[in-house]
Amino acid sequence: MTQPLTVLVTGATGFVGRRLVSELVERGHDVRAMTRRPEQYDGEGTAVGADVGDPASLAEALEGVDVAIYLVHSLDREDFERVDAEAASSFGTVAAEAGVQQIVYLGGLGADGDDLSSHLRSRREVEGLLGTGGVPVTVLRAAIVVGHGGISWELTRQLVKNLPAMVVPKWTATKTQPIAVDDVIRYLAGVIGNDAALGETFEIGGPEAMTYKDMLQIAGEQIQGRRTPMMTVPVLSPGLSSRWLALVTDVDATTGRNLIDSMGVEVVVTEQRILDVVPGEPLTYEEAVRRALAERKVALAEQSDDA
Repeated sequence: MTQPLTVLVTGATGFVGRRLVSELVERGHDVRAMTRRPEQYDGEGTAVGADVGDPASLAEALEGVDVAIYLVHSLDREDFERVDAEAASSFGTVAAEAGVQQIVYLGGLGADGDDLSSHLRSRREVEGLLGTGGVPVTVLRAAIVVGHGGISWELTRQLVKNLPAMVVPKWTATKTQPIAVDDVIRYLAGVIGNDAALGETFEIGGPEAMTYKDMLQIAGEQIQGRRTPMMTVPVLSPGLSSRWLALVTDVDATTGRNLIDSMGVEVVVTEQRILDVVPGEPLTYEEAVRRALAERKVALAEQSDDA
């Protein structure tokens, strides 16, 4: 383990952030959980109030920080590319002024090129902008992260649960490489303060590449005890797909459309250098699904007890 560090986690109340804060506290780091509403924060670490959209609020949050973890995006906004670019640029500048030694960013998989979706293109832009101040940036690029509370996983779970059969668009035949949230947390924690990770970009994923249709079928076996009958149609635009998702899931149409835009692009791991820096075999998709469902069951039971 690296020596104890002062670590700032942005998006500390989010799907990945809250898990990462707990892991880093357990590893002995001094963790600052950054949130826009610190008075409402009830997680581990020390709550600090700041907003990546407000550069003036960042200086105090970043003062004395060794490593900053950037887990922020604005997929629920139509203008997310502009908002995310401005926030990343400001964060990188203020982090450099504060003397931060490393920024760690969770980005998106996908080969560089003109066919990247707006979502993935924005993730690439953020990678670069975070380093404009001169702080070394460590990037972990992932596809779908599977775990209770994750937006992409919730789309999968709710589709399988709510539909006895599906008419699916052709983008469901695109290959992706899902990864368990437990492995994402392990990789994020493992690169913090790690000299071998400074300024590096790593691809992370589970052990198998599969289509989105495969993911739905495997999830169906775990949730319903059977595979969901599916019929593929050749044309179903992202706009129509997002409206379809909004009808059968609780994910808003804007977020759904921005995610779907990326689902026509193959996002698979092409190198495994991360295993040299953070050793260990990643969990299978089936195991990730089992863990997500088990965690959801516990969460629902706790809500019932509180009520």
